[in-house]
Amino acid sequence: MLEALHESGVEVHLIISRWGEETVRIETGKSVAELEQLAFKRYEMTAMDAPISSGSFQTDGTMIAPCSMKTLSAIAHGYLDSLIVRAADVALKERRKLILMPRESPLHVIHLENMIKVAQAGAIVMPPMPAFYNNPQSLSDIIDHQVGRALDIFGIRNCLLKRWGEKEELHP
Repeated sequence: MLEALHESGVEVHLIISRWGEETVRIETGKSVAELEQLAFKRYEMTAMDAPISSGSFQTDGTMIAPCSMKTLSAIAHGYLDSLIVRAADVALKERRKLILMPRESPLHVIHLENMIKVAQAGAIVMPPMPAFYNNPQSLSDIIDHQVGRALDIFGIRNCLLKRWGEKEELHP
C-alpha cells in the first residue's frame, strides 16, 4: 500500500503501532526505516499534538491497514487512546474518507457489531478478501487487487487490478 501511494505522489502521514512494526517485520521482511522512506512524515502513537490529530489539518482521508480489532473497537466507541484512533476519529467527524482493513478471521458478533458501528459513522470497512474473478496468479496479484481497490476509493488512478469485465492482462 505504501509503495503504491508513494509512486502516486501521495503525501502519506504514517503511524505504526508497536504490533504493527512487528507485523511488518514478520510478514514483509521490511524494516520500519524502509517504510518511513515511503512516507512524508512518521508520527509516534503518542503524538497527540501531531497535525493529523486536528480537523483543521487538510487530508483526503485516513486508511488503517491492517486494522486490528482493538483499533476498530476503539474507533467504534470513541476511545481516543492513540494517534491512530484520533486520526480516524478526525476523519469521521470531518466527513472525510476512512478505510479500515481488518484482517481478523473468523469474526464473532462483537467484531461484527463494531464494524457496523463504524460503517454507520461513515467508515468504509474493507477486509482484504481476495477476489477470484480476476484469476490471480500470485500472492502479489491478490495484494495488488486490494491495494488498487483502496486507491480507487480515494480517487487515485492506478493499474493494479483487473477490473470486472476487462479482458487484458495487467501484469505480463
